[in-house]
Amino acid sequence: GGIFMNILLTGAASGIGKAVLDKLNNNENKIYCLDINKIEENENVVSFLTDITEKESLFKVYDYLTDNNITLDCIINVAGIHMMASLVESDFSKMKRLIDINLTGTMQVNHTFHSLLNPKGRIIIVTSEVANLDPMPFNGLYNVSKTALDSYTQALRQELNLLGQKVITIRPGAIKTPLSDGSLEDTKRLAKSTRLYKNESTNFYRLVTKFMGKPIEAELISEVIYKAVTSKHPKLVYKRHHNPGLVLLNILPKRMQLFIIKLLLKSK
Repeated sequence: GGIFMNILLTGAASGIGKAVLDKLNNNENKIYCLDINKIEENENVVSFLTDITEKESLFKVYDYLTDNNITLDCIINVAGIHMMASLVESDFSKMKRLIDINLTGTMQVNHTFHSLLNPKGRIIIVTSEVANLDPMPFNGLYNVSKTALDSYTQALRQELNLLGQKVITIRPGAIKTPLSDGSLEDTKRLAKSTRLYKNESTNFYRLVTKFMGKPIEAELISEVIYKAVTSKHPKLVYKRHHNPGLVLLNILPKRMQLFIIKLLLKSK
């Protein structure tokens, strides 16, 4: 027994983050959880109400850790949001907020806490199966944020590798979380609010419900993340439950992709 790992975890209140917390929540670990929602504390779990896009919010956590002489063995970045958007119509401040959380907020977390990471510590970042695929209409904003995040993860890996620290990418497909339930609702919302794509967004909604594949339980991703945290020699990139339809579409030349999507979304 005894605590042997200090872990900082973002987005721990729901979805993948909560599944990861449940998996790591034992007497072997002390987990410092950052979320905008409260998390139940116990002797292994310390919860901070934190907005990862706010520097001051992160510094409070940093001060707590330094005041208590706590160093970190692992930083796990899970916090993220999803939003369907029409890139030329949707509320731009909401669109920017998504980038701020999914990309800049994650960068800020690692920037803030890296000085507390042990020399052999590791950073884990959850991107998405869409990160290295061509974007689809209306899901493009999310795709942009996760592709940039995936690229940032590779850049951070290059730099921290020079210091002997590991950076690990997790690319999950569709998961049963408030986020995935939300994305269907969100697609409906978009269909209501758009002027330019009434018909297309409604068709997209139908397409998504048909082809999204069955989302898997968040626990299955938390097992992958657990491996990334605990393996002596973790993989650099873990993929889980990727959608074969998206992968196939992505193999096609771009012109062909455009043609097919237009055909599917324009149909009456």
